[in-house]
Amino acid sequence: MVEQTSRGEIFVVDDDPAVRDTLSMVLKAAGYEVICFADGAALLSVARSRTPAAVLLDVHIPGKSGLDILNELHGEDYPAPIFMISGQGDIAMAVGAIKSGALDFIEKPFRGSEIVGRLDEAIGAYARRQSESASPKFGSLHFPGREPLTRREREVLEQFAAGASNKEAGRTLGISPRTIEDHRANIMKKLGARNAADLIRIVMTAAQRAS
Repeated sequence: MVEQTSRGEIFVVDDDPAVRDTLSMVLKAAGYEVICFADGAALLSVARSRTPAAVLLDVHIPGKSGLDILNELHGEDYPAPIFMISGQGDIAMAVGAIKSGALDFIEKPFRGSEIVGRLDEAIGAYARRQSESASPKFGSLHFPGREPLTRREREVLEQFAAGASNKEAGRTLGISPRTIEDHRANIMKKLGARNAADLIRIVMTAAQRAS
């Protein structure tokens, strides 16, 4: 029997044993190694010394919330994609988590095949961006008097300025089109753009100043 090569470790943080068991079974069947945690403190003790391929972090866990843990991991700069797992009523909270650096969120109830597909796409996209090791084209742009964009917002802005649709941008960055929409709305708010054309005008003006 040929031993299957691991596709990397996935950290799963959820206080529900049934959810942990289901995710563990589905992800192991897809070739990943899975390490489960019932709370954030257990995750933090491991996540600081080893880097997984991705993290699945539930919003509601005992002790510190998933958002608190995300902030302690410095989600935007953590060296692996972090997905928030949220219930039907937690979507606003999950969107807030994206602003704090989570890559995307997955709603409960979920299908195992959906989880695997989303992780495969995100891990692949993350690896491509790391191998390119180039800052986003708009990383050095300054928008005077405006709140600075996060690194992920700059990546989304670059996709948008290149003419990519929400679906195309999501595929490139490994996140859902809905999350791309959330990022785009936040970018427009930060830059004071009234519509898509206004946003492009603001970006191009800043690019001309920088050149």
